[in-house]
Amino acid sequence: MAIDIKSLNQSQLNDLIQKAQLRQDELRKEKVTKAREKVHALLKAEGVSFEDVFGAGAGGVRGKRRGTGVVAPKYRNPADPEQTWSGRGKRPRWFNEALKAGKKEKDLAI
Repeated sequence: MAIDIKSLNQSQLNDLIQKAQLRQDELRKEKVTKAREKVHALLKAEGVSFEDVFGAGAGGVRGKRRGTGVVAPKYRNPADPEQTWSGRGKRPRWFNEALKAGKKEKDLAI
């Protein structure tokens, strides 16, 4: 099916582009589905599960991140015991000031 795109106006051209992009998406989804079916058939034929091959966390929800949780503090400000730092991220001012004053990291450790 050959389409003479030079004879199309702007609206018809935009419609053609939109239909072509939709078709591309359909083809990509079909290809992914076929590949998934092949992988599952191969795994079944070998007698192993997806988790056996790729691990328990594989194949989960995309974009799902593991929670980092709360990290216990490693350092405490001797001048204000309320101020603590886990040792991760940017150093707090009190930590840098204590180091400049001659303290060592181990002196500030909890």
